[in-house]
Amino acid sequence: MDRIAVISDIHGNLTALEAVLDDIRQRGIRRIICLGDLVGKGPRSVEVLYRCMEVCETVVQGNWDDFVSRDNFEPSVLWYRNQLGREGLLLLQGLPGQTTFFLSGQLVRLFHAHPTSLFKRVYFNGAIGQKESMFEPPTLPGTLAIPQVSDLVGYGDIHHAYIESFSMKTLFNCGSVGNPLDLTQASYAILEGKLGSCNDAPYSISFCRVQYDIEREIRIASESGMPFLEPYVRELRTARYSRY
Repeated sequence: MDRIAVISDIHGNLTALEAVLDDIRQRGIRRIICLGDLVGKGPRSVEVLYRCMEVCETVVQGNWDDFVSRDNFEPSVLWYRNQLGREGLLLLQGLPGQTTFFLSGQLVRLFHAHPTSLFKRVYFNGAIGQKESMFEPPTLPGTLAIPQVSDLVGYGDIHHAYIESFSMKTLFNCGSVGNPLDLTQASYAILEGKLGSCNDAPYSISFCRVQYDIEREIRIASESGMPFLEPYVRELRTARYSRY
């Protein structure tokens, strides 16, 4: 059986990312897919970007990755753009929007928010019609263009881990590594099955929670001069959304 760790929404929180990567190593998992939002919110976007490019088999683009990398000269966004530099911004711009593969006979698609948009948001308590749209063939650029609906879909964006099956299909959200908004522990998912196989076989989806040193991350953020410090600190400590 092949195992794939699915991570998302690190948001410049290198402390949480390293804790999750250590947990993935301890489990002996060698394949990692990242579903975007590497940058923004936290203090170390550039370190997170290059760490993910180093260890992840695939990194797809998130909404923060998109709008930070586009020409945007608001002071708060400029802080992140100046951190990343030209090379980092070009890396973010070049990320695919989705990845597609077969796992134990399931057509799997992983993306940040929605198969047709980085900015279309589907919550865990959203309407069934919204969730059904998550299985549409993607229009975002990526691997293995197959014009048929998905069997198994995973995404990030909402920072809230969950899994749901309906209409003979399965939808899951891997949660957030660096900015979880359901529990204060970092979250990621593990897919297990026969990678690349179109034949039905056993497969599984599991969720992992990893404790990390939140106060250390807050100290680093406080010393960085980053924008949005107060809401960032509140979110790390409470796992509740704060308006930016």
